[in-house]
Amino acid sequence: MKLAGQIAVVTGASRGVGRGIALGLAEAGATVYVTGRTVSAGGAGGLPGTIGETAAEATALGGRGIAIACDHADDAAVATAFARIVSEAGHIDILVNNAFAVPEGVMIGTFWELPIDQWDTMHRVGLRSHYVAAWHAAPRMIARRQGLIVNVSSFGAKLQAVSVAYGVGKAGVDRMSRDMGRELRPHGVTAVSIWPGIVKTERQLAEQLGLDPSVIGESPRFSGRAVAALATDPERLAKTGQALVVAELAREYGFTDLDGSQPPSLRR
Repeated sequence: MKLAGQIAVVTGASRGVGRGIALGLAEAGATVYVTGRTVSAGGAGGLPGTIGETAAEATALGGRGIAIACDHADDAAVATAFARIVSEAGHIDILVNNAFAVPEGVMIGTFWELPIDQWDTMHRVGLRSHYVAAWHAAPRMIARRQGLIVNVSSFGAKLQAVSVAYGVGKAGVDRMSRDMGRELRPHGVTAVSIWPGIVKTERQLAEQLGLDPSVIGESPRFSGRAVAALATDPERLAKTGQALVVAELAREYGFTDLDGSQPPSLRR
């Protein structure tokens, strides 16, 4: 397995893209620390998935999954989680920042119609939490002159989607990746954003009951295989600072989704 011996941290990995990335790294042999708040079934609005379930499936796929309960809105909890990881594993090779807080109630609409606190909700666990996790991981990577930081963004960084607050947050993630990439490059560490396409997450499936799941685009694991491909690319430093489309990485590296397909890029 290409990532055997590699230590990865995936934030917000109880479900959706975070879970898919954790499993994609595990199937390549990595030890994956899975962080998030959902530790019991029925959390997060009744959606399926817990960090323990993701960790168990990661182990079943051939890697090693380790669950750490962590609220990424709490800086002290994040510091404790990273201290534990470094104490147990000794280093960090891969950090995937995926944790994102979805506001309660209506999320789509014009900015003046939505609650002001949606801005804080989405940016506190999202843009800000990505920065905090990278702040903890980067010195460990710099010390070894290698490492990969992946910030999960979306096409919403460029296209009008969901809300003003959402778009600003994703654009901020991409700018953060660009600037982190520039600062980390001399130290041999890569920082990028990735843009999944239309992903078959549990949330989307729950909202579209009765719709054949096979027609809803990419599986979350597709993003996981993209991150695994980046992690095994000895020339990945050339990509540092970029926003990378998952579907385009599939064509570059030759991996497929779980059904053997290569969904098209949504880039316009």
